[in-house]
Amino acid sequence: MTALAPAPIAPLIDPLGRAIRYVRLSVTDRCDLRCVYCMAERQTFLPRNQVLSVDALDRLASVFVDLGARRIRLTGGEPLVRRDVMDLVKRLSRHLASGALEELTLTTNGTRLAEHAAALADHGVRRVNVSLDTRDPGTYRRLTRGGDVGRALDGIAAAHAAGMAVKINVVALRDDNAAELPDLIAWAHGEGHEISLIEAMPIGEIGADRTAQFLSLAEVRRELETRWTLSALDRRTAGPARYVRVQETGGTLGFITPMTHNFCGDCNRVRVTCTGRLYLCLGQDDQADLATALEAGGEAGVERAIRDAVARKPGAHDFRIAAGAGAAVARPMSMTGG
Repeated sequence: MTALAPAPIAPLIDPLGRAIRYVRLSVTDRCDLRCVYCMAERQTFLPRNQVLSVDALDRLASVFVDLGARRIRLTGGEPLVRRDVMDLVKRLSRHLASGALEELTLTTNGTRLAEHAAALADHGVRRVNVSLDTRDPGTYRRLTRGGDVGRALDGIAAAHAAGMAVKINVVALRDDNAAELPDLIAWAHGEGHEISLIEAMPIGEIGADRTAQFLSLAEVRRELETRWTLSALDRRTAGPARYVRVQETGGTLGFITPMTHNFCGDCNRVRVTCTGRLYLCLGQDDQADLATALEAGGEAGVERAIRDAVARKPGAHDFRIAAGAGAAVARPMSMTGG
């Protein structure tokens, strides 16, 4: 008698019919920089005993893979400050080898990328996003509260040398890097990297008024079009960027506009924190405790918790930039994961 094939696992579909295929998994809330738009100067981080083990993170991620997730991005904080992060990368790479996972990647500030680039590539990481808001040493030191831009640039070079594609992420800040954006774009394209510009988001209490920092990317695009020809690309990735080709450089430029052009309609992403909290939207507080579900019911309990949570995924965030409006959510970006 022929054994019956196992029943297919129902995909994760939210109330708007969006299939959840992309998980951003934070491995730590800690970071070796203190970027002025991201966190307070004296940020309080979680006690280490509250951060999930590599084994627990692997088990949570693997449940998402079983439920149809095709992309996992490791985030933080800064993921590469975690000492055992490469153990997690190695474990998760088995899903790449099996074909269950299309992509394993990470977002990093690049300061520790030089020492890990070769190993990341060896474990199947083909692409990294590097946050870099300026190449000017003084501006970088001020924006990061003491960082060394040389370490980030060395990390980018090492990733490129290891064969990984690099995308540069730049938060546009009116008084800090607006004038430098064209040079950053030209530099990135000259090095063979893609680059995306991002509007500052009201996430986390940073002890400053974000209104003064905010720069609309519609304004930036108008300025760029006075010097370059930007041709819209019919290209979509797992992220929220809208892409153009800069004809004069031949490179790709993305615009990520959470404030001026809501991109939530086709959102296929969820975020899991380093404590095992599943957030359904970066700009909302609703969450599910996957760590407790894992402890109480194993992988089956996690699956139930994920399905229950995805069934209430909201349609959109409600970010606003206005004087005195404060943060949309109190938790810092380093806690949720970028």
